[in-house]
Amino acid sequence: MRIHSPAIRYFDAVRKAGSIREAARRLNVASSAVNRQILKLEAELGTPLFERLPGGLKLSSAGEVLTRHVAIVLRDAERARSELDALKGIKTGRVEVTAVEGLSADFLPSVIGQMQREHSRVRIRVMSAGSLNVPAAVLNGDVDLGMAFSLPRNPELHQLAVGRFQLGAVVTPDHPLASKKKVRIADCADFPLIMSDTQLSIRTLMHPMIVHSGRAITPTIEANSIELMKNLAERNLGIAFMSRIGLEKEIRGGTLVHVPLEDRGPVFTELGLYMRANASLPVAVDAFVQIAVAEIRRRAQEEE
Repeated sequence: MRIHSPAIRYFDAVRKAGSIREAARRLNVASSAVNRQILKLEAELGTPLFERLPGGLKLSSAGEVLTRHVAIVLRDAERARSELDALKGIKTGRVEVTAVEGLSADFLPSVIGQMQREHSRVRIRVMSAGSLNVPAAVLNGDVDLGMAFSLPRNPELHQLAVGRFQLGAVVTPDHPLASKKKVRIADCADFPLIMSDTQLSIRTLMHPMIVHSGRAITPTIEANSIELMKNLAERNLGIAFMSRIGLEKEIRGGTLVHVPLEDRGPVFTELGLYMRANASLPVAVDAFVQIAVAEIRRRAQEEE
């Protein structure tokens, strides 16, 4: 069902693809048709929407402004289509989510598994990103929902759910710190350290305890991948730092141990589920939200 101008869809496709040709391929239409719609839209608005560069197309200032409007139009159209389908008893739809990598190990498979059992005709698309990159994906309309740890408050984002999870040192069972009930960052400084870079919220959360430690905290390895840091710790190449989210399989299997970090008390990270403020959710997205919210709350209660 198309209840909006093709120019809107083509603009959004070109914005995401970065070129007329790639957008046409994704839309399964001729490049000339996409180009014609973009030129028509620019003529109607009286301003270029893209900068034509040798490496592709880049949004102009006017294009950045239009992006927010297009996101609202397309999401509202999807919501209307979903609600009309629901009236006919058709439980179809599409859910698009951007989530931090650590949720891919166990959390998202659990949520998606339940979603598929209850709504098997709904299509789901998931993209991984660092916590700090999640808000832009939601606000630009690239996805319906974002899931990230410890995001700064943003009035343009609505937090649908939040769960607190304690950060800990991640080591092998035979590591000297594995038997401790809790550790300080200073206790870990005598061993090789595997730390996240600034793309992940863990580094920001750990900064105050590093400052207060009184020790020179120098990581042996820095990475922006939870999966990589976990695998390095499993090979006993250093101490990694993260929550239990993403470590479920390793903790159950006994290959890794999560020792809570303390710095004048426990150190927590917050897992949040986000949507664009004042937006309306399509039926399929709302169903996904209900399952994800319940899973966040269940795991947060287990953590307590």
